[in-house]
Amino acid sequence: MEIKQLGVVFVIDDEEHIRSAIEQTFELQGFEVHTFSQADKLLNQLSTTWPGVVISDINMPKVDGHQLMKKIKTIDADIPTILLTGFGDISMAVKSIRNGAYDFIEKPFNNDDLVDTVKRALDKRGLVLENRALKKEIETHGLPGPRILGNSASIVQMRRILNQVMDAPADIMIDGETGTGKELVARYLHDHSVRRESNFVALNCGAIPENIIESELFGAEQGAYTGADKKRIGKFEYANGGTLFLDEIESTPMALQIKLLRVLEERKVVRLGANEGIALDVRVIAATKVDLLELCEQGLFREDLYYRLNLVKVDIPPLRKRIEDVPLLFLHFARIASARYKKELIPLSPEHKAQLLSHDWPGNVRELRNLAERYILLGEAAAFNLKKNANENVMQTCMGLTKRVEFFEKFLIEEALANNEGCIKDTMEELSLARKTLYDKMKKYQLERKSYQ
Repeated sequence: MEIKQLGVVFVIDDEEHIRSAIEQTFELQGFEVHTFSQADKLLNQLSTTWPGVVISDINMPKVDGHQLMKKIKTIDADIPTILLTGFGDISMAVKSIRNGAYDFIEKPFNNDDLVDTVKRALDKRGLVLENRALKKEIETHGLPGPRILGNSASIVQMRRILNQVMDAPADIMIDGETGTGKELVARYLHDHSVRRESNFVALNCGAIPENIIESELFGAEQGAYTGADKKRIGKFEYANGGTLFLDEIESTPMALQIKLLRVLEERKVVRLGANEGIALDVRVIAATKVDLLELCEQGLFREDLYYRLNLVKVDIPPLRKRIEDVPLLFLHFARIASARYKKELIPLSPEHKAQLLSHDWPGNVRELRNLAERYILLGEAAAFNLKKNANENVMQTCMGLTKRVEFFEKFLIEEALANNEGCIKDTMEELSLARKTLYDKMKKYQLERKSYQ
């Protein structure tokens, strides 16, 4: 029987038998435990997103518990630290708590009491990280730049992942079908991160001829090859300080993959014909529409490069798997097209609203955006030529009455919010709902007015 991990616990003590005893206690309870005898090794594994609790002895050589806690606070003031001592007194306990310790426990301690304390500390840490993520999401929603619209569970989860890794210096792999918006996700990461003031550089690896892609990426010195009549700055160098987006990474030639791996590992790029490397501070976001692991098994993509790029993986759900987001996205694209072409946005007929929800969208968001633009330019009759497909009766075959009612209720509320640009008062009037009823339903369906402004 597999034991569910309850949380992460770091234990540091200069006495091995103490570390071993605590480790055994928590592992038997189902915690993930790591023990340390040196402070620097523990500190190197902490970060602002680390989800655990530190248990530290106070009386240790070199760095004692109080000094360690002070260093932990410089990394993240909200990481819970529980201090242990065999020579405790009331004044020391008060001092420890004042300095930020989560708790102060005297040896010998009761195992059950220590476990309960750690559980409470983990709950507190979880709430801190959750609140930070929500705050980050709210702040990002209000910033200029690209937005990722949608209220489906898969899109909400994807936004949370993106906001969590937004400023982390980690390379990212984006996996999604054609038309799902891989470059939009990459730009979202860049434009809302600390790298926003530097360049965002995009390169489609499948659109560059094999004989010039190396110089495109790495640059070249004058005379490096026939036709190189002047120095060329490569995409890596041009994106220094910012973000390099490599779309269709699966199209990269095998010979180039070795050099690409070296640049990613060393964080240095050498122009063709040069000897000196140029230090890089660049985030690389790679994107693919195929199964790269399958290509690795076929010998068409290097496995070591795959794992180097796949440090953080972001999966973009296809539109057919978040069909409830279609009305919101359609209205968003139609509004943009209405402003661009200076043509009136006329509400859709019930028949065409139903078509939006029954179509399986093989071209994903790109197909939906094109439909919205055709609708603005040509009107309903000319624009809606969607082919019938197997998903046409998905509402009737896959949902019971309650689910269908909830689906369409959410759809109508989203439509009204969009029509009124998030104005609660106008939405109440359109739907003939009391304010509390509207707010309750918006909370039920996780709808935020800011998404429609």
